[in-house]
Amino acid sequence: MFLLRTEYSFDSAHFLAGYDGKCRNIHGHEWRVIIEICRSELDTAGQTRDMIFDFATLKKDVKEEADLLDHALIVEKGSLRDSTMAALRDEKLKIIELDFRPTSERLAYYFYQKMTGRGYNVYRSTVYETPGNSATYMPEEHIR
Repeated sequence: MFLLRTEYSFDSAHFLAGYDGKCRNIHGHEWRVIIEICRSELDTAGQTRDMIFDFATLKKDVKEEADLLDHALIVEKGSLRDSTMAALRDEKLKIIELDFRPTSERLAYYFYQKMTGRGYNVYRSTVYETPGNSATYMPEEHIR
């Protein structure tokens, strides 16, 4: 099997509602997203001959998805009072509400879903929230 890997970084803040520790407070990260796509065969003709995919297109697509979260406050829907959300929006802050708690694990799955939705055969999606701490999502069929 051939793997193609690209990564992109973005900056955003989050907090973990219901967490008993420092991460219950709003804090920021330089997140790093690594997407690996796979295929068993290389293209045999055209511009992508002897490739599994064009790096430029893959990089562009990962960047587009990551940029949606860049310089934003990422929150789980319902984790802040309506009045707090209204005040943040009144300040014209970029708020991204997700249907899940914004942990590294869930963000790894989020990026897996986004890239799969763009037609990629994603082998593995990894999200680093610090240089030494990451979470990875890999579908069961890729685990040996």
